[in-house]
Amino acid sequence: MVITRQITLHTRGNGDIVDITDEVAEAVAASEITSGTVTVFIAGSTAGVTTVEYEPGLVADLQELWERIAPSDIEYQHNRRWGDGNGHSTYAPRCWELR
Repeated sequence: MVITRQITLHTRGNGDIVDITDEVAEAVAASEITSGTVTVFIAGSTAGVTTVEYEPGLVADLQELWERIAPSDIEYQHNRRWGDGNGHSTYAPRCWELR
């Protein structure tokens, strides 16, 4: 059996990290399935999903990591092509965390 649920989130963009554990747990509970696998998927080229021990120190570390890897204050070739001002986000995805 396959059950599909959608969770809608609003973020602040650019490195925002959101804990979606409760929303996923509620969707699983509502399905009344007691055994199986949950797949969490995010559409979009500048977003990502990961599993971590969600806590403030880790959130800060990840946000600082993305800024070191792909600084937001330099010019990117991607931005020259599209002009959307998010060249750095191609390399520094927003993450939705699942505990």
